[in-house]
Amino acid sequence: RTPAAMPAFRQVGEKQLPQEVVFMCWSPKRDLIALANRAGEVLLHRLANFQRVWSLPPNENTGKEVTALAWRPDGKILAFGLADTKRIILCDVEKPESLHSFSVDLSITYMHWMEVTEESSVLTSFYNAEDESNLLLPKLPALPKNYSTTAKIFSEEKSDEIMKLLGDVRLNALVLGGSSGFIEIYAYGMFKIATVNGVAGSCRGLCLSSDLKSLSVITEIRDSSDSEAEITYFQASKLDTSLLSSYLPEVTRMARKFTHISTLLQYIKLSLTCMCEAWEEILMQMDSRLTKFVQEKNTTTSVQDEFMQLLLWGKASLELQALLMNQLTVKGLKKLGQSIESSYSSIQKLVISHLQSGSEALLYHLSELKGMALWKQKYESLGLDASGIEEAITAVGSFILKANELLQVIDSSMKNFKAFFRWLYVAMLRMSEDHVLPELNKMTQKDITFVADFLTEHFNEAPELYNRKGKYFNVERVGQYLKDEDDDLVSPPNTEGNQWFNFLKNSTHLKESPLLFPYYPEKSLHFVKRQMEGIIDQCLQKPADVIGRSVHQAVCLSLYKISQSEDSTPQLFKLPFLWNDKTSNIHYVLFTILENSVSKIHILRRHTDTSRSVSNRILAVEFGNILNNSITESSDSRCYSCLDAHFYDDETVTVILKENVEQEGKERVLAQLPLSSVYTDEDQDRKFIWDSTERLDERRGEIPTCTVVLENQWRVLENMKAQYVSVNGIRKVSCVLSSNLRHVRVFEMDVEDDGEIEEEEEEETT
Repeated sequence: RTPAAMPAFRQVGEKQLPQEVVFMCWSPKRDLIALANRAGEVLLHRLANFQRVWSLPPNENTGKEVTALAWRPDGKILAFGLADTKRIILCDVEKPESLHSFSVDLSITYMHWMEVTEESSVLTSFYNAEDESNLLLPKLPALPKNYSTTAKIFSEEKSDEIMKLLGDVRLNALVLGGSSGFIEIYAYGMFKIATVNGVAGSCRGLCLSSDLKSLSVITEIRDSSDSEAEITYFQASKLDTSLLSSYLPEVTRMARKFTHISTLLQYIKLSLTCMCEAWEEILMQMDSRLTKFVQEKNTTTSVQDEFMQLLLWGKASLELQALLMNQLTVKGLKKLGQSIESSYSSIQKLVISHLQSGSEALLYHLSELKGMALWKQKYESLGLDASGIEEAITAVGSFILKANELLQVIDSSMKNFKAFFRWLYVAMLRMSEDHVLPELNKMTQKDITFVADFLTEHFNEAPELYNRKGKYFNVERVGQYLKDEDDDLVSPPNTEGNQWFNFLKNSTHLKESPLLFPYYPEKSLHFVKRQMEGIIDQCLQKPADVIGRSVHQAVCLSLYKISQSEDSTPQLFKLPFLWNDKTSNIHYVLFTILENSVSKIHILRRHTDTSRSVSNRILAVEFGNILNNSITESSDSRCYSCLDAHFYDDETVTVILKENVEQEGKERVLAQLPLSSVYTDEDQDRKFIWDSTERLDERRGEIPTCTVVLENQWRVLENMKAQYVSVNGIRKVSCVLSSNLRHVRVFEMDVEDDGEIEEEEEEETT
């Protein structure tokens, strides 16, 4: 082949996929592309040969209907939104695991994750000082490896996976758009810094400029009066977000603190999950066996008395003998003793090393936040409220108290059970007339009193408990703290005779003191944790509302209508497409309008200069004859419709074109359109005066059109009904998807050809 006939762009992979693809999104930093398919699966593929890296199957908890994808600017985390559960999941790029998730009020239709590029000396000093908390706080211990999937996030080898979630200290923001005008901005993808109101319709595209000065939104507004063909308008509204940009250092600092707090709450939640898993069902055996014993026995003697007689006289009734020897058995007793010991010590370790260090770190960050809130001139206008943070600090204090109470309960339970089991073991050996080792036989008066106290306190029947929990006994006291329910504790700790409690009761001033954390003796650890999360959530909410209210709509333009028939295509791929040129503060909107059965690509260019004056320019682009076939001599009869268009970089748009001539084998073309060929100097006189009260497509005939003849930046896509394209100009790659949503081809776009590119090997289609 002569070099002239060489197709531009090198194909590096092709695949037929089993499921229809509904989203594709290139990683900003690596040659990886994320896909979501109709089955609700999220997949990660490599550019080379389109090889699959991993897949995350849909599941009940997260959801099955993916409606948006976005990469964190550092390419380490992939976010996706689910419509059925209204959740946003942040997933690790290294392996298909959810690192964090949160719920939103409405289902998400679009996501955009951007990084702030603004520089200032204040910001730089903050970026450098960010790690001071690492110097002051001990490193959080990794969660144990042997617990279920929940704990995998902080696995032993990488205890700092929690830091992955925090990511780089430079501010980045995940912007979510959804149905009925729902728009929210999350700093670092975790903390909500703005809830934007005043936008109508369901979001189709979003773009937040990298200096945070403007937010562009495209929405689809449905008119319900005519139910047959619902009419849809598109609007490009540019929202003014000056509060965010003028307080950038403060917003960054506050958001970073909140992100630390969210991450720590996640850590505490997982530590608690591990504790619940360490607590085993076998520990309930004692309660259930004794309950059954009560239901079946014929005598009137209470269970407590039966055991007391055994303790004092060494004689047991036949019924108690049957319970101990046939149901509990010596072997079973040993096993139960070991289970209780290992289970309790695991829970104890988790409370001491994880819950306490997590809560202390939480207290540290909340106290710092309170300090920020008291610096009113900087933070008051962002909605930071010191009294709300004070409440959150108090709630964390109550949680720490509850964790300490649990430690005391574990400690006394371990002592009690040890003594009780040791005594019962000897008694059972005697019943079976086995040899009792002399060292086991020694039981002092003190030991006997200890066991008698344990029996008195733990072995009394409670009929009202049977109605609540279906058991008469609550011998095992630790499990109740780990139950995730609103019920009060079955056996709250006994505070009678506690000098501190009596002192507090009698002192009126101390009761109300803000220095003392409130204590909830009746409640479980889970309950206090939920209460703490609620209060912290409450104080994290306010800035989002305040900043959201400061966002003002600067302009609202109606673009065009779409017909009902187009609605069968998946939401994702439909134009319009938004782009923000970071260097020159120009916003572009790409969309197509059908004119004489040719769909022309239109480029709307909004430029804001330094004096804040805005100019709107709009151009339609048509493509001249690319394939000079000799069939049609008159070149003007051959037109191309634009099927899809995306910005490749600030200077280029990637398009997919289709021939309009009705003939067999209509070719599809992948092409690069340089903006320099569209915006030339002689355009200046072809101004289009746009009256924003009218819809743009009603004046399509007046829009200046520019005809572009592509030189060599195009390639025919043979044997493929190409319809959609996804590109990444940083990595210089593109992915083309066919109209049946299953056939994919990937290309390297900027190939330096030396005239000797090897013939492409046809990829075997799977």
